[in-house]
Amino acid sequence: MSEPVKVREGAAGASDDKPGFDLGSGPGRLLVWLYGVFTVAAASRSVVQVILDFGRAPLAYVLSAVAAVVYAFITYSLVRGGETARKAALVCCAAELAGVLVVGTWTLVEPSAFPDATVWSDYGMGYLFIPVILPVTAMVWLRRSARR
Repeated sequence: MSEPVKVREGAAGASDDKPGFDLGSGPGRLLVWLYGVFTVAAASRSVVQVILDFGRAPLAYVLSAVAAVVYAFITYSLVRGGETARKAALVCCAAELAGVLVVGTWTLVEPSAFPDATVWSDYGMGYLFIPVILPVTAMVWLRRSARR
């Protein structure tokens, strides 16, 4: 009887853009799910607010729409996988965290600028602070995935 032939990973001709492992597996699967839920939540909220009452708080409603686009891109990148998608998601998570910190601080310092809340208001307090925790967790996961 012969032994099975072992195939060496990373053989010549393999694409550099293929992931060492799937970004959407393990803890990454939870991140995909959470980002997917936040995409739907932020997009739904902003669409309804823009249609029904845009004049009341245009800045808040536009920022919720921006959050939805960022969440959607990160979700797509995690599902797609690969080194390029990992790097793009990492940059978007950093931008998301910066947005949450800027908007969160802005809503506390000058509440009158936001007559209605955004997804990122008060550091995401209306969403159990997940908007501030999620990008940090995702960046840790994405950095960890680069080492595999």
